[in-house]
Amino acid sequence: MSPRHRDALAHLLYGVGTGGGFILLTGEVGTGKTTINRCLLEQLSDDTDIAIILNPALNAIELLATVCDELRIDYDQEKHTLKTLTDSLHRYLLDNHNRDRKTVLLIDE
Repeated sequence: MSPRHRDALAHLLYGVGTGGGFILLTGEVGTGKTTINRCLLEQLSDDTDIAIILNPALNAIELLATVCDELRIDYDQEKHTLKTLTDSLHRYLLDNHNRDRKTVLLIDE
């Protein structure tokens, strides 16, 4: 990795380690974003739960359902709504926080 890639990775690791917030990594196609993301995943600690979304062209309900699926969050597969999915994800995040676990959502286009 180039120095810029290592710098971007360091920022991502710092952001995950501080325990909250959003981190955005942008760049043109072919600049190494996916490579940096893979390096990030290799360096995350065991107290981190990860959801990886590879198809961001989903509507809001599909995106939340995919996040819940990735994190193995139970929800009613037949009668889910934006609210029920959000509520399920919220409970999961609060529980993870109470257990001192980190949750990372990685969306890679």
